[in-house]
Amino acid sequence: MKLVTFRTEKGGERLGALIDGDAAVLDLAEAGGGKPAFASMQALIDGGSGALGEANRLVDTAPRGAVSALSSVKLAAPLPRPVKMRDCSLFLEHMEAGMKKVARQMADADPNPEAKHAELMASGRFTLNPLFKKKVIYYNCDRLAVSGPGDEIVWPSDSGWMDYELEWACIVGKPGKDIAPDKAREHIFGYTIFNDWSARDTQLAVMECNLGPGAGKDFARSNGLGPCIATPDEFDDPYKLTMTARVNGEEWSRGTTGSMHHSFEDAVSQFSRDRELTPGEIIGSGTVLSGCGLELGRRLSGGDTVELEIEGIGILSNRVVRRP
Repeated sequence: MKLVTFRTEKGGERLGALIDGDAAVLDLAEAGGGKPAFASMQALIDGGSGALGEANRLVDTAPRGAVSALSSVKLAAPLPRPVKMRDCSLFLEHMEAGMKKVARQMADADPNPEAKHAELMASGRFTLNPLFKKKVIYYNCDRLAVSGPGDEIVWPSDSGWMDYELEWACIVGKPGKDIAPDKAREHIFGYTIFNDWSARDTQLAVMECNLGPGAGKDFARSNGLGPCIATPDEFDDPYKLTMTARVNGEEWSRGTTGSMHHSFEDAVSQFSRDRELTPGEIIGSGTVLSGCGLELGRRLSGGDTVELEIEGIGILSNRVVRRP
């Protein structure tokens, strides 16, 4: 299934499932007689396999009185208020390319750019720490700074460098502690697209303090999710999906979920060590190679529309705007 959170003209958030080739949405609460498990995406996740199975049966029958054209509703972030949200470095090629790009940009501002570049690279600050290959490195995101399909991303007033990051994420569906890697997929509820919006100039400045990206990735609507949560049975292999990013219709980025160094299962297993995972947690992948303007030497402008697309999940589209 492709599960969504949507709003109608009457207001309020509703839980739905895309049907009819993603052209229509089934209101699961209406179709299911108002059962508590269909009150929200989090309620469905908390309902476990029984609630998910009932949702599947409703999709199979799809009572017409509970169906609306997708064009008549507004999709929201599929999980508008996640219980927890982490972004990881599962794609390592992006990290390596990004660090080299930053070193080159810093060197180019020096009177002797080649000597400065050699000095920066020799410092070790722009070489990937070996720990990234051994463990899943992550930071905690602001779970309340979530945006969904079609939301405008109003850029922070103290930043002049707007950037997207092409990522995807898994949603934890089943609680567990000390989960073995070969059992970890059983704990994944589904997958969504994640745009890790980045105020790049702010990020690069605060990261000099060695305490993470800070305000560079922590501002209103900075965590883009959508358009749906696709359940694992939608995919033959989730690690063979094409990922693309377009700006105003022009393709900027292309990659594949198959280039991840660590899998979501690795993350689930590691994060459950000595502690309980909670249903509804979101685990971001980090950025695929070439999946941001920083790597490409390109910058967004106010008014640009960014579309992230992942095969089998859909398109997450947003417009970035500068504050008046």
